[in-house]
Amino acid sequence: MTDGAKVRLDKWLWAARFFKTRALASEAIEGGKVHVNGDRVKRAKLVQAGDRLEIQLGPYEHVVLVKDVSEKRGPATVAQRLFEETPESIAGRERVAFQLKAAHVLFVPETNERPTKRDRRKLEDLKRREGRA
Repeated sequence: MTDGAKVRLDKWLWAARFFKTRALASEAIEGGKVHVNGDRVKRAKLVQAGDRLEIQLGPYEHVVLVKDVSEKRGPATVAQRLFEETPESIAGRERVAFQLKAAHVLFVPETNERPTKRDRRKLEDLKRREGRA
């Protein structure tokens, strides 16, 4: 679109493929999961190139700078040109993903049963990686 063009926030989030539908985008905005330039806003807020968006999707937070605006949802390659994610945001998402993965590996259900052979192998593997074996 042209310079100085503005688009509703819910339309932009949908066009940039952060949400599958405008209804889901609107719900996230009203739930306080989307901030524009640090402020909580309504779905009709007009965004333009240069705005900074903070979008909370599940455990992940995306901090993006709006590079262009569009009211139409196109292919993913076109949607990626609408924004640029900050390096801090990328690093934060990778850190959260690692923590979630590590928490899943370390989770051992509490039971009164003996560990299976598979459970013992996982424990031995974990100890070997930590240098305790």
